Amino acid sequence: MLKKFNLYIALLFILPWLSLPLIGARTFKRFLPSSIFISLYLIIEGTIAQRRKWWWFPSNIKPNILNEFPLIFGPFFIGSIWILKYTYGKFKLYFIVNLIVDSLFTYGMMRGFRKMGYVTLVRLNSFQLSVIFLLKTMAMYGFQSLYEKYVTRIR
Repeated sequence: MLKKFNLYIALLFILPWLSLPLIGARTFKRFLPSSIFISLYLIIEGTIAQRRKWWWFPSNIKPNILNEFPLIFGPFFIGSIWILKYTYGKFKLYFIVNLIVDSLFTYGMMRGFRKMGYVTLVRLNSFQLSVIFLLKTMAMYGFQSLYEKYVTRIR
């Protein structure tokens, strides 16, 4: 069972990276700073969540490594670039796509993760987790907007 669990977590991390060649180098470079930003945001959030027991990971992947690591640097990192690629500059579409993807994760994947013993919500319910996702969505779009307004203009 543990081998199957580890395989699933490894695939969760690796599979999104296989889509990288389809993104394109120019798009990857354009949205990489936002993806890094949201990943750092998620690391800080994960550390806070661990202390406040918002969610709980029954088994550690590796000691002293945040259990969210496969999620952060797998589907969230690459998924952020994909979503920005097709929706940046169209805020309503960006918001709707994120709402759908986040809802699928919050109400679907979290249930599956709980059943397989990967993670479970403790002091948060699914709606509260959805609100946290919404805040991250806004933060990432805001970061990308500021980055394109101030940083890419300098180059």
